[in-house]
Amino acid sequence: MTHTLSARAAATPAAARSVPRLLPAGGIAAGPLFLAAGLVQGLTRDGFDFTRNALSQLSLGDLGWIQRTVFLLTGVLAAAGAAGMRQVLRGAPGGTWAPRLIGVFGGSFLVAALFPPDPGAGFPAGAPQAPPGTLSTHGALHMAAAMTGFLALCAASLVLARYFTAHGARGWSLAARLVPAGVLAGFAASAVSVAAFTAGAGLGLLWLTALTARLARPAPTAQQP
Repeated sequence: MTHTLSARAAATPAAARSVPRLLPAGGIAAGPLFLAAGLVQGLTRDGFDFTRNALSQLSLGDLGWIQRTVFLLTGVLAAAGAAGMRQVLRGAPGGTWAPRLIGVFGGSFLVAALFPPDPGAGFPAGAPQAPPGTLSTHGALHMAAAMTGFLALCAASLVLARYFTAHGARGWSLAARLVPAGVLAGFAASAVSVAAFTAGAGLGLLWLTALTARLARPAPTAQQP
């Protein structure tokens, strides 16, 4: 009986540690999944032009279900990353708000999957060559979700700058302050360049991967005297 209880006690911590490892993996995979799927579709779907069309427009047309599925998967993975981040940062500076904001970012992809953008700029086939002049209700909701999500990601990065500062990671602290500026600059330039918007969004998605991977590293073990 004692041997059985000891075996269970030894196995339980290992099982408990396996869950936090799986959750951050979602945050690490979310950005690369979204960008890789967008790249492959953008290169293979007729009429799509990276200089004129946003990746979210891949949600339109006969094959739009693929991109809508990618939105859903990205949102779920980012939400899993937020849950893992909550466990890693429990009791640490930024440990309350950073996971919440990353959760908002994940949720924005779920909303974007439900409300597709408007056609325009020649995509999908048969759409007007000009960008949409006015936004439909679903197009406006899609854009609002995107803006809310990336603003939340930028805010989470700034919150995590405190965590990195507290742990002496000056390079990461500086990057956590500079990357949001790059993301927002890309969004601001979207009025004149769709590619700038894509670059800003891509930077944010890859930064989520970098942040989650950095936070998922096991803390160094104190050496015994």
